[in-house]
Amino acid sequence: MDRVSEDQRAERLLEHLDPEQRAAATGLTGPVCVLAGAGTGKTRAITHRIAYGVLTGTYDPSSVLAVTFTSRAAGELRERLRALGAPGVQARTFHSAALRQLRYFLPREFRRPVPRIVEYKARTVAQAAIRLGVEVDRAAVRDLAAEIEWSKVHLWTADDYQKQAAGAGRVPVAGLDPVGVARLIRTYDQVLSESDAMDFEDVLLVTAGLLAESPVAARAVRAQYRHFVVDEYQDVSPLQQRLLDLWLGERRELCVVGDPAQTIYSFAGATSGYLTGFKRRYPDATIVELVRDYRSTPQVVSLANSLLRRSRETGVHLVAQLPSGPAVAFRSFADDAAEAAAITARIRELASEGVPPSSMAVLYRTNGQSEPLENALGLAGVAYQVRGGEKFFARAEVRQALVLLRAAARAESAEPVIDRVHAVLSGIGWSETPPAERGATRERWESLDALAALAAELVDAGANSLGELVAAFEERSETDHAPAAKGVTLASLHSAKGLEWEAVFLAGLADGLLPISLATTAADIAEERRLLYVGITRAKRYLQLSYAKARVPGGNANRRASRFLDGIWPTAEQVARKARGLDVPAADQLTPKESALFSELRQWRLEAARRAGVPDFAVLTDLTLRAVAARLPGNTKDLAGIPGLGPVKIERYGGAILRLVADHS
Repeated sequence: MDRVSEDQRAERLLEHLDPEQRAAATGLTGPVCVLAGAGTGKTRAITHRIAYGVLTGTYDPSSVLAVTFTSRAAGELRERLRALGAPGVQARTFHSAALRQLRYFLPREFRRPVPRIVEYKARTVAQAAIRLGVEVDRAAVRDLAAEIEWSKVHLWTADDYQKQAAGAGRVPVAGLDPVGVARLIRTYDQVLSESDAMDFEDVLLVTAGLLAESPVAARAVRAQYRHFVVDEYQDVSPLQQRLLDLWLGERRELCVVGDPAQTIYSFAGATSGYLTGFKRRYPDATIVELVRDYRSTPQVVSLANSLLRRSRETGVHLVAQLPSGPAVAFRSFADDAAEAAAITARIRELASEGVPPSSMAVLYRTNGQSEPLENALGLAGVAYQVRGGEKFFARAEVRQALVLLRAAARAESAEPVIDRVHAVLSGIGWSETPPAERGATRERWESLDALAALAAELVDAGANSLGELVAAFEERSETDHAPAAKGVTLASLHSAKGLEWEAVFLAGLADGLLPISLATTAADIAEERRLLYVGITRAKRYLQLSYAKARVPGGNANRRASRFLDGIWPTAEQVARKARGLDVPAADQLTPKESALFSELRQWRLEAARRAGVPDFAVLTDLTLRAVAARLPGNTKDLAGIPGLGPVKIERYGGAILRLVADHS
């Protein structure tokens, strides 16, 4: 393809971007920081930026490394880049990119094979504890593993931990003081070394050490990768930043994308300081803010903005771009079982109105809160999937199915592909209707049913043989690209990060659960607030916030709504006003877009009043105009539900109001 055609394709890429996305996409050189609010199209912006750079000849595709935090996100980036005409760009997680470099350079530069990767720390932690004569149970092993990980991502050795843990506010873990934890870290590393193994943090540490010590390896990596894009930059740890610095060397071709209001992994070493301090490090950096929210209704966006406004959190003020939707629901219940039953009833109601169960999610603070919800959904016959457990392609039944499908693909057959898939899956417990049993049997069926649904989707997309289908499965397995759930998703707020649903239920929003009682410092409390913000911004159209006053029926009803919702949770008077259709936001509660429409309506009212020779308020009051700006009526039926707009005024002014609203939208 000639240069003119490439330039034309490049310009067409920009046609459907908003002004802020376009600024991000065309800022191809030098340090660039994109502050991207929830739902503002950050993935669209960065993929178009990379593709625009490739199509204009600014980037060689093989010289670009896009880094993100999950294999699924990396897979999505690659798919989008292929579709945009930039198939040669590398999109990887930090660990994947580091491991690839380690496997290439460690044998060549240091004459050493790459150690075996230990996926889970528990066994090694337990072995280290036994050597030291420390008694640990499963919970203690989990806590010690987390502390080891925290130490490594902060670039602390065992000696560093022993000297600095108390000053850094680290509390005793599994009954061990800093000296005891430091001894366990040393022994843990020794056990790994003796078995020629390393953990996931070591992959980054060893790669960073290799690049720091080997000029040959550093030059080779920097010669290959000249442009870097880092997604979810608010989640970068000191260790990941160290590796990124080594990749860059003295160069400045870096674009970072993130949202400080969505920093929710500080317990694992993430810090938004690198994002918020980007301008200090690069004073001449280009800063772009993505503020137009294309995911959620104005009602959801307004709630998210209100939550941030009541804190000192740094984040963009979102501007809703979608039409008005239903009001956010706030509900309290007598106990957890009643809350779960009501959520289930509402899910069934939405499903009857056409909202697919797979487009609904119930989110909560801790995994232990799922039990009453699972019971209620199971009793009602509502399909659901619990997210955040074992990875889909790592499940025993899925691995078994892939082995059998791989074997079946080697045999020739004229039978339709999907029929062959069903035959294999039926042989290991799948059927078209779900089993009556719950628990492990139901979970196994759900895994196989998700695989059957994915097979049908891939066949529809063009997979013509069982071999092609298996290859597609294996590619998804490598990138951890699990099929979408067919039922309602149950997930912790942490597991919901990066996802979205048509309807979201935020359950268990009681003080002590959110913020969790373990959150005691100001930093802990701030992170809990950000966690609620993440939950709110997962919703596209329907959002319900709820809590139960007691844990069990008849229990002590001493719970109150989360302190984060003080001033937001409706009072009894507000509930009564809403029931009478009088719930109108105050002027300072309107979004910028709503405020602009409110101003236009007031200008129209001024002109209408002058023509009629009457005072402004005689046409329509500010209360009515604010309600119009907030609800964005689309027809006369919508107008009739707004206070102050009766039949006479609708007949007189309705057409003009609807035209203003339509023009503004």
